[in-house]
Amino acid sequence: MSSPTPNPVTGPLSPEFVPFDIDAIAAHSGHVVVFADANSGLPRAARRIDKLTRGAVSRAVASADFAALEQGGALTLNWPTGLQAARVQVVRLASRADRASLRKAGLSIGKALGKSPALICADATALPDMLQAVALRAYQYQAQKSDPKPDFGPVTVMLRDMDKAAKCADALALARAVHLTRDLVNAPANVLTTTSFATRISDMQALGLKVEILEEDDLHRLGLRAMLAVGQGSDSPSKLAILHWQGAQGAPLAIVGKGVMFDTGGVSIKPAVGMEEMTMDMGGAAVTVGLMQALAERKARANVVGLVGLVENMPDGRAQRPGDVVRSMKGDMIEVINTDAEGRMVLADVLWYAQDRFAPRAVIDLATLTGAIIIALGHDKAGVFSNNDALANAFLKAADHVGEGAWRMPLGAGYDKLITSRIADVKNSGGRPAGSITAAQFLQRFIKPDTPWVHLDIAGVALTKTDSAHAPKGASGWGVLALDALIRAEFEDG
Repeated sequence: MSSPTPNPVTGPLSPEFVPFDIDAIAAHSGHVVVFADANSGLPRAARRIDKLTRGAVSRAVASADFAALEQGGALTLNWPTGLQAARVQVVRLASRADRASLRKAGLSIGKALGKSPALICADATALPDMLQAVALRAYQYQAQKSDPKPDFGPVTVMLRDMDKAAKCADALALARAVHLTRDLVNAPANVLTTTSFATRISDMQALGLKVEILEEDDLHRLGLRAMLAVGQGSDSPSKLAILHWQGAQGAPLAIVGKGVMFDTGGVSIKPAVGMEEMTMDMGGAAVTVGLMQALAERKARANVVGLVGLVENMPDGRAQRPGDVVRSMKGDMIEVINTDAEGRMVLADVLWYAQDRFAPRAVIDLATLTGAIIIALGHDKAGVFSNNDALANAFLKAADHVGEGAWRMPLGAGYDKLITSRIADVKNSGGRPAGSITAAQFLQRFIKPDTPWVHLDIAGVALTKTDSAHAPKGASGWGVLALDALIRAEFEDG
């Protein structure tokens, strides 16, 4: 078995920054990017290319096709006369573009990148947002190819002000963290097991993270029986991985991720069609790990602990059955109605453990928890459930700031009757009505009074069949950007 390939050291994740050289543009082979806007004169790089191509750029900018583009859209001139370049991409971008337009420009560039070298003649004022979007869109998972080849050629960014290069470090570190999350979600379950994932997490100590892996004996001793019940039908041992970045004093923010490495549904087995995508049921854990890498790489002035419960849900003679009753770490007795409602049982114990051990100032969990959230919100927005309006609103603001879709969903005591058990304290499923809400209502039982908490149901956004806001189809890495933005705004010192 092999683990997913590491992020490349060249290409859009690690561009080379060079001083502006007007003469070097003509000699560049491959892909050249310039910026222009129909309502203003051509910037210097675009003027140079326009002269070399005998007015091709100015004609393109004056065209109806260019006028129809949104800010951030692009036209491509193939094999232009007067240049060595195979193509020139003319991106429509105003001189004082907003963040959304800069992101769109970056996505247009990233989508067009290929194996040939690219030169971005950066006249944009807010370079980090644009370059981050370039790197986010330029992604392809090739770790399981028999003959993997480099996805993208080297990217060079030409700057008038070289001081801008240093300002891109955090943005590109975040992009690397998103790529890590995508790599983990895309990895097949026979490659990324509970054990190999735990090993990969342990290796992150090199970044300055404090890492601890709790094994099954530890989980039995601590009483995480609900989590253990999910994994008892698998040969892969259940584990709890803890990653701590202590860049500040005080109580930490706890991020909890569901890490079901593969979900058959257990005895309540899923339909065969589409089951291969259940390798993504560890998406919450992948986002948590990606976020912790981002915090460590940028030396965040925050105290954050990430906890991921790693299990595999398999049908077996040892597997839990519908009708079983399991005691959680909290002490609540859970009646198992459906063994495919397993993620909430993992989270119940990990949430309680996180609060019991770390006494966090707030808790946020992420999970590919319910198909019901896809029915409610589709694949554009994650479901946001919370017991605290201030924290929920702060997260929604952060998600909007980075362009990741999220929508507040209701909670309420009236939904508790749907998960009331006749023989135990609570059922792990209330059936189809309000399925994502009753799942969140179940999790809320394991949040201590007065602890601010947000539950993110990412089942619809973690893996998509079409291009998403920042990514080609497949694993999106949704959540790393939004959580990092929330931590910067609400949980970082200074």
